[in-house]
Amino acid sequence: MMATDTYRVFAIKYAHHERLASENFLGGDPHNGPMPLDYFVWVIQSAARVYLVDTGFDGAKARQRGRTITHPVEQGLQRLGIRNDSVQDVIITHMHYDHAGNRDLFPRACYHLQDREMAFCTGRCMTHAALRHAFESTDVQAMVDRVFDGRVCFHDGDAELAPGLSVHWVGGHTAGLQIVRVHTAVGWLVLASDASHFYANLQQGRPFPVVYNVGDMLEGYSRTRGLASSEALVIPGHDPAVLQRHAPYERDTAEWIVRLDVPTG
Repeated sequence: MMATDTYRVFAIKYAHHERLASENFLGGDPHNGPMPLDYFVWVIQSAARVYLVDTGFDGAKARQRGRTITHPVEQGLQRLGIRNDSVQDVIITHMHYDHAGNRDLFPRACYHLQDREMAFCTGRCMTHAALRHAFESTDVQAMVDRVFDGRVCFHDGDAELAPGLSVHWVGGHTAGLQIVRVHTAVGWLVLASDASHFYANLQQGRPFPVVYNVGDMLEGYSRTRGLASSEALVIPGHDPAVLQRHAPYERDTAEWIVRLDVPTG
């Protein structure tokens, strides 16, 4: 039986967006106070290899979409001692603009993507404005180019990428959304990405309003919990509280780079 590796896991905040709670729950929110989004990419690191989870968006896309870049993705990687042109594996949880942009940053990487997500973002669903608004055609075109370059590794459901590291289809937010399970020193951690934007979506069973299949999103909450050693080790995709619950990578990175594989506060 192959041994399970243990990984370090980092969350890098690269952008921010002010919004109200009513925009973060299907059906709104009666309190409707401020509930901003933070935007993250994640680094999974072993002694031998680095995996990047999602690629974020750049300054031009931030201006177009009314978001604020706080630290470019490449700056966060550099702070961790990682050159973007050295990254060999990128896991794309789904193809929305805030998870699959920065198309030229990782020229050597193999991209890991669900079959269903590629079919979703290139098929008939994209004829509907309500479904395509969170996608960028240039990001999709870049992924098609990588397919023809032999740089996409497709997965159909659950797949082990390395001992202690696997991807799992949950759908919901998009047709092919996948989450990432990682073995760490504190147990099995799940990078939920947009299977749960905020801790509250998961904990209260309240779906995020940008959704392809509500039933799959709700079932995804249970699947996500079941893959983690504890609910505290489920990391939502956009909650600013992630930065408060986890230890900073270095003393001056508390507001933008934290370690997820250490005991939470």
